[in-house]
Amino acid sequence: MSNVLPVLLCGGSGTRLWPLSREAYPKQFLPLAGKVSLLQATCLRLQGLPGAEAPLLISNEEHRFMVAEQCRQINVLPQTLILEPIGRNTAPAIAVAALHALESQQDPILLVLPSDHILRDEAGFRAAVIQAMPAAEAGGLLTFGIVPTAPETGFGYIKAGLGDGVRAVEQFVEKPDQQTAEKYLASGEYFWNSGMFMFRASRFIEELEKFAPSILQQCKAAIANAKRDADFLRLDKEAFAACPADSIDYAVMEKTEHAKVLPIDVGWSDVGSWSALWQVADHDVDGNVHHGDVMSENCKNTFIWSGNRLVSTLGIENMIVVDTDDALLIAHQDHVQDVKKIVARLKSEDRPQAVQHRQVYRPWGSYTSVDSGERFQVKRIIVKPGAALSLQMHHHRAEHWIVVSGTARVTCDEKIMTLTENQSTYIPLGSKHRLENIGKLPLELIEVQSGSYLGEDDIVRFDDVYGRVNS
Repeated sequence: MSNVLPVLLCGGSGTRLWPLSREAYPKQFLPLAGKVSLLQATCLRLQGLPGAEAPLLISNEEHRFMVAEQCRQINVLPQTLILEPIGRNTAPAIAVAALHALESQQDPILLVLPSDHILRDEAGFRAAVIQAMPAAEAGGLLTFGIVPTAPETGFGYIKAGLGDGVRAVEQFVEKPDQQTAEKYLASGEYFWNSGMFMFRASRFIEELEKFAPSILQQCKAAIANAKRDADFLRLDKEAFAACPADSIDYAVMEKTEHAKVLPIDVGWSDVGSWSALWQVADHDVDGNVHHGDVMSENCKNTFIWSGNRLVSTLGIENMIVVDTDDALLIAHQDHVQDVKKIVARLKSEDRPQAVQHRQVYRPWGSYTSVDSGERFQVKRIIVKPGAALSLQMHHHRAEHWIVVSGTARVTCDEKIMTLTENQSTYIPLGSKHRLENIGKLPLELIEVQSGSYLGEDDIVRFDDVYGRVNS
C-alpha cells in the first residue's frame, strides 16, 4: 500500500460561530467538541492510519504560530507548514501541497482534510481511507460523501453512481432548496460534500493542468520562489496573489472524468453554525447543551456557552446563548445562519469584536486587555518559559511593567535588569526595550500603557526571533 501524506487545510474564519470564532482566532483553533481543538483532533485521528506520514499543513501567515504551537502541544511535528500570503481557496492550496510533495519525495497519495470538522467515528474514518486507497492508487480523484441524515440546505451534494463502496461521481450539485433536499434524501443517491479528498499528487496536477492551467502556473511560481523561514515555507507573495481563487470542486472535481466518491457514515459535521454544534454535542434529557458555568431551569433544546462567568437561563426553548469576555450572542436556533450578518456589520463599523478577542495570542505567549480609557490601557501579559518579545520601541506611549509571578529579564536602552515577583520598571516613550522570560515557569505581569496613541501598530521592531516585520 502506498504511503499517505495528510494535507491539512488550516484556513477559514468560521464567522458563523461568532463570538467564539473570530478572524484572528477562528474555529479550527477552538476546543469546541472536547479538550483539544478541532485542528488538534484532525491531527490525532490520523494516528493508527497505516502508511500515514507526518502531515503537511497549509495556513495563512497570521495563524502560523498558533498552528505550530497547537501541533507542539500534542507532540505532532508537521512535515512542512506552508504559509499562504493571501487566501486563494482550496484548489491553489492543494496545488502547492501536491507540487511540494512531488519535489520532496516520490509521488504520494494525498489525503486532503479540512482542519475544522468533527468526526465522531474515527476508527470508521480510518477504515474508509484504507478502503479508498485502491481507487486513488489506480488514478482516481476520490472524495468522501457523507450519508445524509436530514434534508440539509446548507451543504452541496454529490450524486453517486450505482453500486457499493467507491462509486463514480455522476454530478456535483449546489446547495438545494428544502424541497429538492428532501428529494435527494429520499432517493438515497445523493451524499453531502464533505470537502475531504484523496488522490495521487501527480494525478491532481495532471487534471489541474488540463482544467485550470493558470492556477497551476502561478502555484509553480509560488513554490519555485518560496523561502524557508524557520519551521515555515513561505510562498512567493507576488506569484500566489496573482493566482486565480477557486475551489477544488469548481476547478477540477466537477470537470474530471475520474471523480470517485466513497459514501461514509462516521458522525461527520462541518460545525458550520451553532445549531450544527448543538446537533453533534451531548444533550441532557431536555435536549440542552451546556458549557462552562451554566444554571438552567425549565429550558429545552438550548445551547448555552459560558466563558468566564455564570450564565443563567429560565424557561427558554430552541435558543443559542454564547457569552465571551467582550460579546454576548443570543439567537433563536432558526436564525443562527444570520450570525454572519452581525459580523459583517461589526467589520463595516471597524469594531474590534469582529477580529480579536480580549485575549490575543502571540508566538511568545498572550496578552489580555483588562481596562482602557482616554490615554491609558492595562494589559495582563503571559510570556512562555524561554520566550522573548521583540526588541522594539514606541513613538506614542510609555509603559509600566509589574511582575506578578515568574522571572523577567528587561532590556531598556543600555540597561539590562532582572525582575521577580512584585518588582516593577518603567519604559519611557521612545526607549528601545525587550521583555524575556528567563525562568522555567510562565512569566505573568501587568502592563500599564499611557500616551496619545495606544494601537498595536505603534511598534518599531529592531530584532525579533520570530521573524515578524515592523507593525
